Amino acid sequence: MSGVSRTGRDLKRYRSPEAILGPLDHKNLDKDVAYFADVVSTTENVAVYIWENLRKRLPAGTLYKVQVYETDQNIVVYKGEETTLEK
Repeated sequence: MSGVSRTGRDLKRYRSPEAILGPLDHKNLDKDVAYFADVVSTTENVAVYIWENLRKRLPAGTLYKVQVYETDQNIVVYKGEETTLEK
């Protein structure tokens, strides 16, 4: 599905409460989410957290980016870490 967004219906089979909403919704990230015990809870790091949790649940290579909207003017886009193959 290169270049195509998955619809909400397509994503339902990969969705689980542990991926995003369960751990983050209505939580004090610094106190309630183990990931943020040693990681500063910036919007950028929230995007990384979501990426890592979705990547575990989606088929390999299907996750392109995660967008976190703090406000209409402050949006974080995370596309994973670049990896370089060494010979």
